[in-house]
Amino acid sequence: MHKGSCQCGAVTYEITAELRPVVGCHCTQCRKTSGHFWAATQVATADLIITNDAGLKWFRASDTARRGFCQDCGSSLFWQMDSEPFTSIGAGTLDGVTGLTTAKHIFVKDKGDYYDICCHAQQIDSY
Repeated sequence: MHKGSCQCGAVTYEITAELRPVVGCHCTQCRKTSGHFWAATQVATADLIITNDAGLKWFRASDTARRGFCQDCGSSLFWQMDSEPFTSIGAGTLDGVTGLTTAKHIFVKDKGDYYDICCHAQQIDSY
């Protein structure tokens, strides 16, 4: 089991399943919401248990997806596509040692011009 939270603790969660390797998304939307690029793992939504939702707020990110964040401290926590039974979870919001690795980077053609992708993970122009 993994646990995680926002910075202030107004949103906490537990994950009861194995986590997917991290994917770095460099699309403009992810860069705007995270301040850099969005690095996320993913689980089936049924395996994500929100244990404290006092600060949880959902933002309609597009016609097909929403983002979960803490309305108190501003931490970006979750991303869910409406038609999929999975939730992406910001890897940086996990507590402790995760054992995760970065598998790939997506939307690299949209990345900011101020950084290079330096890891050896696969790089994909879109998704």
